[in-house]
Order: sequence, then C-alpha cells, then structure tokens
Amino acid sequence: MSFSVTILGSSSALPTSKRFLSAHLLKVDERFFLIDCGEGTQIQLRKFKVKLGKINNIFISHLHGDHVLGLYGLILSFNLLGRKHDLNIYAHNDIEPIINFHLKYFCHNIEFKINIHAINCRKKEIIYEDHKITVQTIPLKHRIPTCGFIFKEKQKTLNIKKEIVDYYKIPINEILRIKEGADFVTSEGKILPNKNMTLPPFIPRSYAYCSDSSYKESIISLIKDVDILYHEATFLQKDADKARDTYHCTAEQAAEIALKANVKKLLIGHFSARYKSIQLFMEEAKKIFENTCAVEDGEIYSVELRREDYNYL
Repeated sequence: MSFSVTILGSSSALPTSKRFLSAHLLKVDERFFLIDCGEGTQIQLRKFKVKLGKINNIFISHLHGDHVLGLYGLILSFNLLGRKHDLNIYAHNDIEPIINFHLKYFCHNIEFKINIHAINCRKKEIIYEDHKITVQTIPLKHRIPTCGFIFKEKQKTLNIKKEIVDYYKIPINEILRIKEGADFVTSEGKILPNKNMTLPPFIPRSYAYCSDSSYKESIISLIKDVDILYHEATFLQKDADKARDTYHCTAEQAAEIALKANVKKLLIGHFSARYKSIQLFMEEAKKIFENTCAVEDGEIYSVELRREDYNYL
C-alpha cells in the first residue's frame, strides 16, 4: 500500500546538466499520477523504469513551457507503444487547442482517447475522485492561471484481525460489517465486541503540490497538516525582489508556508539555474522549518502507513 512521490524534474525555466524541468510522479497503491510534464519527463520515466501504460491521469498546474512541453512528446510515445485506453488530462482549458495542434501535425492517427478536464484555477474544487483518493485544486498566484493540487487518501475502514477471521470462520459479508464497526455473533450466540476484533484504521495520507506562485497565505488552510508539501522555491531571500517581480517564492517564504500550515515534511524545488548549488536553499529554509529537503531529480519520498495514535483496546 504505497504512497510515494518521485521527483522527475526540479529546475525552473532552464534545464541544467543535472536537473530536468518540473514533473513529479505520485504512486498510490500501484497507480500513478503524473503532475506537470516539463521537457524531458518521458526520459526520466524511462530512466526510473516507470511503466508508461500505468499513467492514466496527468495534472498540469499551468501552461508555461517548463511545466508542459514534455506532454506532447509523451502522448506521441504512448501512441507508438500501442496505447488503447483513455488518457485523462486535467489542465486549464487553453491546453485543448494546443494538444489538437500537435495531434494534427505529429500524431494524427492516435489510437486512444484523450479526455481533457478543464480546471478553474481561481477556486478550490475536487477534480478527481475514485474509491481511494481525491484530488483538489489549490488556487495560486502567478502570471497566468495556475493552481496546485492536493492528493488525499479517503478515510479507511477498521482493520479486522486475520486470526479472528480464521478462528471463527467469519463470512465475507460479516467481515465488511465488522470493518464498518459492527459486532459479531457466533453460531453459539456469543457476542464478540468490535473493538476486540479490529485495529484502528490507517490514517489517510496526503501530498500537496504547490507550483509556481507568489507567497500566498490563503493556501495555508487548504494544505494544513499534509504529510508532504512540495512548494516552489525559485529564489533565495537575497533575491526576493526578483521573486516578487516574477511571481515566484524564495526558500524562506516556502518554509514560512510550511510552518504555518503545520505540514509534516517540506520539499522545495523549481530552483533557478542562476544558482550553482542548492545548499543555500536548504540552509535558508531549515532556519524556519527544520524538516525541509531541497530535492534532487530521481529522489523518492514516501509516507508510511500509520494507525491512529491512541489506545484502541
């Protein structure tokens, strides 16, 4: 039952010899969610041995090239590899004519359906939901319509003890009831209290991706208490004027957001190529929020399963 994010690209507008452009891959129980798709994304997916056919949902934060130019080549590769099942793309609706243009000239015989789900970047809303997870937008402040995304597992049911099931030979329909809180009555009429048969449910895990944006405290309530927050940190605080003028953040500002939102871990990235080392980013952020990582391409950050921290029995 995995919940992990792989950093595919961590540079800002310009790629470097060590860093590709923005892209993250979230893995939730063997399903993959691609978040942004900068140039070189499919190279990174190949490098880290991700099965492209498992990527069915792509979320694009905004339509600046360093976050989306890898998408069109990835679509072409999907087609060349014989993809048949639908691809869902969640993005600002301006992406549709851009995709259609590329399909017309480079991939006119596409053999799978592309479903484009238009995002309103000005408001928070759930844009994806299945039986395990929801994805909600986070309105951000940038030069063009931009939003982040928060991925949250749904509340899980109680966990029934396997030895109880085996010993009393509890049928499947009763197992489902027990997981929802019911007691169990044996064939002899003995009542087994639910608390003696179950363990507390696992705590839902969460990941927030805050792409290009000025410092914006209004997002704090949306990302409060998340397990992992990725927040752009394009500049150091000494270049705060450049951050302000280009609608970006500094490492210090990203750390302030993390602190105020009480997140568990902060990842910073989207580093400007003007800086030769990210060590200063790490030092600047850690002064405010200790549990900070300045990401490198290829790193994987996981959230382990954990139960409610109270005495259940």
